[in-house]
Amino acid sequence: MDGTRIAFTLFLLYWMAVIVLDRKGILQKYNISTYGPVLMIRTTRGLKLLDKLAVPRKAWRVYADIGIRLMFIGMIAMFLVIILSDIAMLASIGDNSMPEPGKFNEARNIFLIPGVNEFIPLTWGILALVITLVVHEFSHAILCRVENIRVKSMGILLALVPIGGFAEPDEEELFGKREEKYNEQDDPYGDRRLGITIDEEEKKQVLTTSTGKDEKTASRKQRARILAAGVMANFVVALLAFSLLFGPVLGAMAPLGDTMIVDVQEGSPAYGSGIRENMVITQIDDTPISNVNEMLQYLSGLEKGTWVTVYAASDRKVLSYEAQVIDTDIKPSGILIQSIVDQGPASAAGLEAGMHITYIDGSPIRSYTDFRNIMNSSRPGQEMIVSAIIGDATGDAVRTDDYNVTLAEHPDIENKGFLGVVTSMDGQVATSLGITVGEFPATAYLNLFKSIPQMLTEITGWVILLGLPIIGFAGEGFPGFSGTLAQFYEPVGWAEPFGIGVFWLANALLWIGWLNFYVGLFNCLPAVPLDGGHIFRDYTNAFIYRITGDEEKAERLSILIAASFAMLILLSFLFMIFGPYIVHGL
Repeated sequence: MDGTRIAFTLFLLYWMAVIVLDRKGILQKYNISTYGPVLMIRTTRGLKLLDKLAVPRKAWRVYADIGIRLMFIGMIAMFLVIILSDIAMLASIGDNSMPEPGKFNEARNIFLIPGVNEFIPLTWGILALVITLVVHEFSHAILCRVENIRVKSMGILLALVPIGGFAEPDEEELFGKREEKYNEQDDPYGDRRLGITIDEEEKKQVLTTSTGKDEKTASRKQRARILAAGVMANFVVALLAFSLLFGPVLGAMAPLGDTMIVDVQEGSPAYGSGIRENMVITQIDDTPISNVNEMLQYLSGLEKGTWVTVYAASDRKVLSYEAQVIDTDIKPSGILIQSIVDQGPASAAGLEAGMHITYIDGSPIRSYTDFRNIMNSSRPGQEMIVSAIIGDATGDAVRTDDYNVTLAEHPDIENKGFLGVVTSMDGQVATSLGITVGEFPATAYLNLFKSIPQMLTEITGWVILLGLPIIGFAGEGFPGFSGTLAQFYEPVGWAEPFGIGVFWLANALLWIGWLNFYVGLFNCLPAVPLDGGHIFRDYTNAFIYRITGDEEKAERLSILIAASFAMLILLSFLFMIFGPYIVHGL
């Protein structure tokens, strides 16, 4: 049974339990409401704290006013992203270039729910989501008190895992006590609870509070502040989390090396001394090893039978091991050609995707570094003899052929040769010690990660930041500093006493920052019932009224416009999810 079926089964069992508990009245006893499988869990704890936190009212209003402006910026940005995505997908239909359905457009990956979204790790995702919901709703609640609106309760929305939060203002203090009892079925989007009336008679109605004083509904500015406060809180938390992550936390990590052991020959001296897979080699004898080529260069000068001391790290603890040179005649396995540039030099020479380049002009290509060094020193018009292994369906070599290639000029770098192939930076390299190693650019990866804040002056930086956990730097996604990736780094400086704790902190900050930023942006969308949707409709109402002077017309048109935007956004999401399946007939 795959993960999706397990999750679906657990969800059905949970829903059945909710139905049974609701019918027995157990949930109602604890002030828990149900909306299908969603539980609305209320609490009054912390309400007194709201009054204390709301004391600097002027500061909170300034904070919320900034949030209103940021919400409109986010609203425009998110809506443009959706429209541009729709245009791109429609264009791909026209030229038959729409990609096959994949994990990026699966419905479960559209929603940022840990355990459902395959890109979000369960533990760090739940931690980040809980913090995101708490700060969002707590900020709503504080602004309610700033505007002298009582909060009856706060809580979370639960559907097996937390999916949202809420703060319940007192309708009597916020809207006054209506003669007509509020009916939630007549107000599916919660307009009345937000002070947005949809009936002219209601507009003229004087609302009576429990104290007997006349009181009108909250002003547009008050509603906007309360709604924008949640988004502002998410943005502030994201800023703090990313500032800590890209500052002191990443600054307290240092790469151990780029060379990882992927295989050890059983029975070899290296295996007998305790060298195992997933260790990171840091040094051989007195020579530091930072990459695969440095290891190969050092070993190339040793004769068969020579003993060396290999320093390798496991769980960031470096120990020494004895190994012996057992084979000095090792043929290069080469680097994989992932794809060929159409009408390029490699294509003209007959090279194909799936081949492995093993020699260029007689020089062995053991790693990507070898290939890069040769190509960096090449020139346009230069003739090369490229030796490549042709494999079969099982990956075994069938034969090696030589190809005469005349290099073109590189499209991006002047006076540099261009072969016209896309190669893999990954690869396994056999060594004379009976150890097969692979290279991960740990140093370059960490430096690139640290440079993201400086890249935010351009759109590329924002794309990398927003897509980091899903796309990563090379399409592989970045789940955080855990598992094999964490093996390449060690804590230094202030973090050294904390050991592996610095990686936990980095993962927590990454997901807290990322989820807060995404939830904040998502809530900016001009679609009811999102915060941005209510503000968009309220301000649209005011804009139309200013032009027409007709309250009823302004109300009717603003509702129509807001509903149209909400429907367009919903259809866009559905198009993103199901479009590839429809186009490809799956």
